Amino acid sequence: MPGLVNYPPFPDDVPTHPLLVVDYELLKAGDEEEIKKFWQAATTLGFWYMKNHGADELVNEMFDMGEETMDLSFDEKMKFEQGDDGMSFGYKAPGANATDESGARDTVEFINISQDDALAYPKPVHRTYPSTVNARMENTIRPFILHSAEVNRTLMEILGKILGFKEGTLTQLHRLDETSGSETRCIKNPPRPGGISEEKAALGAHTDFGSMTFLHNRLGGLQVMPPGSDRWQYIRPIPGHAVCNLGDAMYIFSGGILKSNLHRVVPAPGAQAVLPRWSLAMFTRPGDSVALRALTEQSSMVAEAVASAPDKSIFNSGQTSKDWFARRIKNQRTKNQKGPETWRQSRGTEHRPEAA
Repeated sequence: MPGLVNYPPFPDDVPTHPLLVVDYELLKAGDEEEIKKFWQAATTLGFWYMKNHGADELVNEMFDMGEETMDLSFDEKMKFEQGDDGMSFGYKAPGANATDESGARDTVEFINISQDDALAYPKPVHRTYPSTVNARMENTIRPFILHSAEVNRTLMEILGKILGFKEGTLTQLHRLDETSGSETRCIKNPPRPGGISEEKAALGAHTDFGSMTFLHNRLGGLQVMPPGSDRWQYIRPIPGHAVCNLGDAMYIFSGGILKSNLHRVVPAPGAQAVLPRWSLAMFTRPGDSVALRALTEQSSMVAEAVASAPDKSIFNSGQTSKDWFARRIKNQRTKNQKGPETWRQSRGTEHRPEAA
């Protein structure tokens, strides 16, 4: 079980970036100091640790599902492959995505399960899944998705209140009854291949496509590039703490006040490098029809931020969430690479050419 292995300790001799720790229960209770800390994290790096989120048991069961799925034969997994047309749901094989402008291939495999498919099961909305997924859909996957979606929406509403949005504004943009790109992902990254550098073994640098990510992992390997820096720094895993971050949609809705920061995944460092790295994420994304634009009419704070932005185009992209998501997924795929511009089109709101 990936969630319960006694792992070697995370090394002390690698560059790490400290994250603020927020307590979900205190946030829900309206604790002012905790909310201030959360706001600081959301408006600086856009990443934070979160404790008391209530998902630990479901997380372990989700890791079991992921291991059972990855243990299937390659031919069986490929029956449920995502394809190259911009759909994220399903299985992604190692090497199917590019990691940089040169077209270097990634090393991870993962299974993405649509929120829509989980909530409508056994009726498919987008696609079908392997037997190992179906066996756990009702008792593990659906409860995990519902709990995670509630956590993410609660966090978004707290931020929305500070921004000056009407209560329920962000929840309405992420309704469970509208199809969306929201999904859970269980990821397996192999041990570091001998003689291969971090850069060549990475899941490439990116900002997240959607609004909020609720991430669980047991080994190191997640790295961030803080604003104003040109160096990657590890996020140290802490038992019982999720790592949460904001995505492009919240950056856009807030006029750039909330941060969607660059990050990537590399094999675990130090003694942890000999083990496969497992991680589990829930990505909450806006409904398919939602226009990605700054909510200036809802907030004077957002309106002022957009007015002072040097480049305002991102805040009225003219794209729906569905179009934004499909473009980025499609342009990640190895088979779709036609040169550096394809890769750049898969990047997010903070494209930085130096962040290989």
